[in-house]
Amino acid sequence: MSRLTKFAGFAPHSRRSAWGGLCALLVIGLVIGMGLGGCATRIDRHPDSGVPTLQLQNRLLLTPINGGRTIVGEDLRAGDIVLSATHGINSLGIRIFTVSPVSHAALYLGDDRIIEAVGSGIRTRSTAEFMADEATIVAFRHPGMTDAHTEAMLAFAQAQNGKKYNTTGIVLQAPFTLQRQYCELPLVPGVLRDACIRGIAAVQLGAARNDRFFCSQLVLEAYRAANLPLTDASALLVTPADLLHMREGDVPSVQIKQALQYVGHLKGGYLETDVAAAGQPTP
Repeated sequence: MSRLTKFAGFAPHSRRSAWGGLCALLVIGLVIGMGLGGCATRIDRHPDSGVPTLQLQNRLLLTPINGGRTIVGEDLRAGDIVLSATHGINSLGIRIFTVSPVSHAALYLGDDRIIEAVGSGIRTRSTAEFMADEATIVAFRHPGMTDAHTEAMLAFAQAQNGKKYNTTGIVLQAPFTLQRQYCELPLVPGVLRDACIRGIAAVQLGAARNDRFFCSQLVLEAYRAANLPLTDASALLVTPADLLHMREGDVPSVQIKQALQYVGHLKGGYLETDVAAAGQPTP
């Protein structure tokens, strides 16, 4: 299936529109990367010395070659967030656009099922089917997940299966992603950064539908339905890159309720798929 972006799962109506949209996406992404270079930061104090230190937003993944670990499908738990990317140029375009090694988000439901929002709509697939389409797959976990949260999340997910995709929300993401970079310039305080991003989102994304979902929006809303929100920010402004930065030890772009734990890599975790994923040259 053709998809303009893997994080979006957006399937254009024609091959011409696909390439035209992709070219525009790449150009805008390169402008962002070379011109603005937005990178959220945070001032932390060293636990021993108390000396203030500047922490930069981590653009890369912890991988099996740099201290991470490789896992299999049986290691997943219901509610785990699955972030991924492909080798294709479409996925590369969105990774450059968001300066991130991931371009898609999905949710593990348990019993070898993954739910995701793609251009054709919201669908449930087996873990094996999902893995067959991806080059890099990494899982994260909310440490506060309980059986009650899982049941509520599953009920929500099952109710969304088969629904239409939020195409409008993705179309509006392009200008929003460009403008939000100003909020994420280095040394902008976290509270100000959060308020700035939400303010721009209120203007840029106000026309988006909230009764349909794109991939990361589906994950956020599933957690909210389970009474375990990841953030108070609108799910319309959260991308797979934002979910990645909600992990422990990173600097989230918007304020979060709880940092996510790294579970491991189901697939990938190598220089050619992770280090170079954000448009950087492989060492």
